[in-house]
Amino acid sequence: MFTLFKSKPVLKDLIPDNHVDIHSHLLPGIDDGAKTFEDSLRLIRALESFGVRQFVTTPHIIQHIWENTREQILATKNSTVAELQNNNFSFPFQAAAEYLMDDQFVRLFQSQDLLTLKDNYVLVEMSYINAPIQLYSILFDLQVAGYIPVLAHPERYLFYHKNFDEYTKLKKAGCLFQLNLLAVTGYYGEGITKIAEQLLQKGMYDFVGTDVHHDNHIAAFDQKVKLKDWSPLQEVIGNNQFFKLD
Repeated sequence: MFTLFKSKPVLKDLIPDNHVDIHSHLLPGIDDGAKTFEDSLRLIRALESFGVRQFVTTPHIIQHIWENTREQILATKNSTVAELQNNNFSFPFQAAAEYLMDDQFVRLFQSQDLLTLKDNYVLVEMSYINAPIQLYSILFDLQVAGYIPVLAHPERYLFYHKNFDEYTKLKKAGCLFQLNLLAVTGYYGEGITKIAEQLLQKGMYDFVGTDVHHDNHIAAFDQKVKLKDWSPLQEVIGNNQFFKLD
């Protein structure tokens, strides 16, 4: 049923009390997200206040920029969890990674286990400038290696906006789609909100993520959604229960 004639809700009010967030940058000092543990704790507490009850944080792994390793991420996660426990935080807090699909990524999944969201689900991204030349080869080989790709924020890849059929092609190639929640508030711009709405209406999203890096992202959750119909958004938000720990 269309929600066109109802007052549009504030984004944070659409997050259920048992939400599982699968995309964030909450580990301190490891990428362009939280810089200190104090930053991490503040961001985590804010997400907790929205209803997040399980965290799968996903630091970047980008060649020549954020050269994080599996071992570094897990060590930082373990020290962060210990500090969180000292601050009376008891919700599940896990670490995966957001992998840039490039030649280094291919070497990684062919030589070692990836950090996954759950089971064999792995969060991947592309450059905002252009898709990798060997994109479909990478996606095929990744799946042959036993992984299921979850593409982070497909709405933010501007090079697909004028060629919407590429989204269909990605889905047919086995890619799952993860919506950045702030896209529906206009945070990234009207064009990105429009594409996010089209993808939602076509039922192409599988999951959502906050992609929280800093306080400005948290503040944007107080904005109203800009969708004509937000019922598909609510459904996709609910899909994140797939990642809930047993």
